[in-house]
Amino acid sequence: MNPLLLSFDTPCGVPPFDSIDETHFEEGFVEAIRIAKKEIDAVTQCRDAPTFENTIQALENCGRLLDQISAIFFNLNSAKTNSNIQKIAQKIAPMLAHHNNDLLLNQALFNRIDVVWKRRDDIGLTGEDFRLLEHTYKSFKRNGALLNMEQKAELRRIDQELSKLSLQFGEHVLADTKEFQLVIDREEDLHGLPQSLIATARALAQTLSMEDKWVFTLDAPSYLPFVTYASNRALREKMFLAYGSRCFNGGKNDNRQTLLRIVTLRRRRAILLGYPTYAHFVLEERMARRPEQVKEFLSDILSYSLSVGEMEITLLQQYARDMDGIESLRQWDYYYYSEKLKKEKYNIDDEVLKPYFQLNEVVQGVFDVAFKLYGITFQERKDIPVYHPEVTAYEVLDKEEKMIAVFYTDFFPRPGKRNGAWMTQYRNQYTHEGENIRPIVSIVCNFSRPTLEHPSLLTFNEVTTLFHEFGHALHGIFADTHYASLSGINVYWDFVELPSQIMENWCREKECLDLFARHYETGESIPPEYIQKLKESATFHEGWITTRQVSLAMLDLSWHMNEVDECTNVSEFEEEAMSDAMLLPYNHATNMSCAFTHIFQGGYAAAYYSYKWAEVLDADAFELFRQEGLYDSNVASGFRTLLAAGGTIDPMTLYHQFRGRAPRIEPLLVRAGLMEPIEIK
Repeated sequence: MNPLLLSFDTPCGVPPFDSIDETHFEEGFVEAIRIAKKEIDAVTQCRDAPTFENTIQALENCGRLLDQISAIFFNLNSAKTNSNIQKIAQKIAPMLAHHNNDLLLNQALFNRIDVVWKRRDDIGLTGEDFRLLEHTYKSFKRNGALLNMEQKAELRRIDQELSKLSLQFGEHVLADTKEFQLVIDREEDLHGLPQSLIATARALAQTLSMEDKWVFTLDAPSYLPFVTYASNRALREKMFLAYGSRCFNGGKNDNRQTLLRIVTLRRRRAILLGYPTYAHFVLEERMARRPEQVKEFLSDILSYSLSVGEMEITLLQQYARDMDGIESLRQWDYYYYSEKLKKEKYNIDDEVLKPYFQLNEVVQGVFDVAFKLYGITFQERKDIPVYHPEVTAYEVLDKEEKMIAVFYTDFFPRPGKRNGAWMTQYRNQYTHEGENIRPIVSIVCNFSRPTLEHPSLLTFNEVTTLFHEFGHALHGIFADTHYASLSGINVYWDFVELPSQIMENWCREKECLDLFARHYETGESIPPEYIQKLKESATFHEGWITTRQVSLAMLDLSWHMNEVDECTNVSEFEEEAMSDAMLLPYNHATNMSCAFTHIFQGGYAAAYYSYKWAEVLDADAFELFRQEGLYDSNVASGFRTLLAAGGTIDPMTLYHQFRGRAPRIEPLLVRAGLMEPIEIK
């Protein structure tokens, strides 16, 4: 019997990964879709007059099996994929798009929803119930419920094609990332590289039967330190161009036509639904509301960062000229010389810090922070099945030692696992027949593996990444709502990064670092002077960093606001879109758009600005912790309430409830060193 179609007889009801085979998925999807349709038909064919209970609540409870199988499959497609899983994904994607269209374009079902919506002022709905009604009605409206039959058919065609294209885009990026290898056979070409990176490259070469060689890849733990530390400029250029030209090199994974088709279809979809652009469609359901407001926000940030960034690049150019006679600073030089300048200025770098950031200790540290803030604990469970031997499962317990979530961690790169770091869920929290069904949450990263010489040691940036993803996890773990569709991270996209980005603030605080930052060999705590240097260096090249983020948000907005049907040159379009925030010459051999998975595969289309907006929120929110105490119980309780609410309350209202006022931009500008310190209340 297919385990996907049975009740999970596992600890905490987690997926039975030890019983699931990839061959189970296609049958599982077909059956789950059949059951979901039957459940929807029961709602649609109800003979009673439409009510909140028999229509809105009943619809919310439909398709749970399908949601469960989808969560398992698509998470595996990101963290443990192979050619078979990718083929299944390509086959399943249009089936799911067709089913979703069948649901959202079901006129009889929408007629019932519409009756309840029109009576909303008379039936006394409040709180979560009203929010669910509003969410349901808008979901149908924004997905074509008000279109005529011909328009609905067109929407179906668009959605099915988009579902295939987004998968294809991501698969191309993964394939191009994994295919490239820089093989070094001369020891002098390793000059400048950290010993830990050299050891990892040698270990990889040995697994590939390349004796006396070193292999470097485009995975972040290999690529980033290589372009940061390699003294050989030609090799830095080779690595940079390989990374920057992924899916832009004319090969079988080239994404130019794919992304143009995605953008064109998104625009057609928006116009079909009555919106002038896809950005207008997306931002209607964001805190920003309108593209013009996003543009104004980005312009405000850029007015502070651009001049600072230009000054930073000018000084870095002079530094590179004085050190190595570099007359024209190029993109593959930036990380190398900025790291040297940073080390010279603050006498600290990643190689000095990494011995204090052993992965297991950092993980325990973030658990300790969660305990000090919220009183929760994490207990490893060996009996909980996992999808890969490197995955660890934990039971999350509250102060009363009651289970509130299952939490997975998956930390190392491997074939079939996409780059980057992310949080995901295998089950949303919700309430069913009086029982609070607790969530199953996972964070996935790509940190440097342990070697024979030392355990996994993190750069400080990787430490902040771990805290960031853990913040997302807390959003899911603390979820406490009635409805899964409003639970946890199911919030506006420009609000979802607040819980993650606020956690990064603790990483530079001595009270936090003292919990876990100990030398892996001596056990010595990280020296106070290192912590001070971390704080001082926090604003290093923040003008560059902020301007770079703004440029990516501008690129995203340009793709989703402009008419691109006639676009024939992706490179020219990209250069024009980013021109106002360009600090180094644009390199026409590379292209960001062709590997921009956040907007062409993930959920950040027309919303990449969310990262910067969330920084405004997190800096302003953390200022309250700073004022009242890093682990102040009252502030932490208020923030937990914000996390637990999920999407049941408008995010601006939630923020007001926590902070007592609207967010202010000044704390971010001060923190970034882009504005002189001021008193912030």
